[in-house]
Amino acid sequence: MFYLPKSLLVLSVWLCGVFVTSVDAASSGLFPPSGLNVAAKSARKLYLGTATNSEQWNDTTYFNILKNNAEFGQVTPANVMKWFATEPEEGVFTFHDADIIADFTKKTGKLLRGHNCVWHNQLPDWLQTGTFSAPDLAFIVSRHCFNLVSHYKGHYGSPNADSWDVINEAFNDDGTYRSDIFFDTLNTSYIPLALYAARAADPQAKLYINDFNIEGIGAKSAALKDLVKWLKSQGVPIDGVGLQSHFEVGGVPPTLQQNIEEFVALGIEVAITELDIRFTSLPPTTAGLAQQKKDYETVIAACNAVEKCVGVTLWDFTDKYSWIPGTFAGQGDACPWTDKFVKRPAYEGIIEGFKARR
Repeated sequence: MFYLPKSLLVLSVWLCGVFVTSVDAASSGLFPPSGLNVAAKSARKLYLGTATNSEQWNDTTYFNILKNNAEFGQVTPANVMKWFATEPEEGVFTFHDADIIADFTKKTGKLLRGHNCVWHNQLPDWLQTGTFSAPDLAFIVSRHCFNLVSHYKGHYGSPNADSWDVINEAFNDDGTYRSDIFFDTLNTSYIPLALYAARAADPQAKLYINDFNIEGIGAKSAALKDLVKWLKSQGVPIDGVGLQSHFEVGGVPPTLQQNIEEFVALGIEVAITELDIRFTSLPPTTAGLAQQKKDYETVIAACNAVEKCVGVTLWDFTDKYSWIPGTFAGQGDACPWTDKFVKRPAYEGIIEGFKARR
């Protein structure tokens, strides 16, 4: 019979115990998984999220990444909460498609961002081509915002979970108000009307004004700051500003963090709501990919540096479903994952941004 020396026997038992303990610890969550949302939460943000459309979920590779809470802790429906989808006929509301995404977030424990209540684009024909008196349109705006927000009231029972882009893209780049059916009929009164209706529908929801080209200090961001000041002075509910953040590689505003700080100083919170960083010519070079990584890191670090910048949402996470090529011909490769679901250096840029010291 063969006997192990006592010293070797003790060593083998000890090693076995270490191995088993390590496996048990890993499986029990002592060593948490890595991912973009994990990095965001480690930086004390509420989430790192993504926009999505449910028709993309038949793509199993896409869906498996989407549902992974280590990567994404929040979801914004890209289209199905917009006016054309939720009130296709005057006074007739339908939430079926939006409910699919809302139910998914509830099952997976992700936060849900409502997008959006009032926007000049993607309106139903009856509204886009209709002729309305000011009182009639005021009623239509209030009814739509109230019914839409109330349908998803208290989706998680947490005041931090539900947020709504109540007003979307109200300004021109020079800081003047956009001419559309709402402004042309109601002047600026449609903005407090929508916000009051949303607050009445869900007193716990965070109510946002969302826009693009307001990420840096300039005429447009100054106009929005003036609007926020006026709304607050009038007691109109406003909780946050969404910086869409559709950037070109190399084009992140150097005043981004300062601008976030100035919005927060008004007594509101800020979120990065639609982040992507596109190449204006394709294919990208190695140097270009490095710059894109740096740009993603810069955006995330700017949010990370300001406590009341609460989270970041990608405007979808893979080039396969990016809106960029269909809008900007010859441009793209804007997302952290390629169209083949390979992570770009931008992915690590996001991780590094969350690691940046405040």
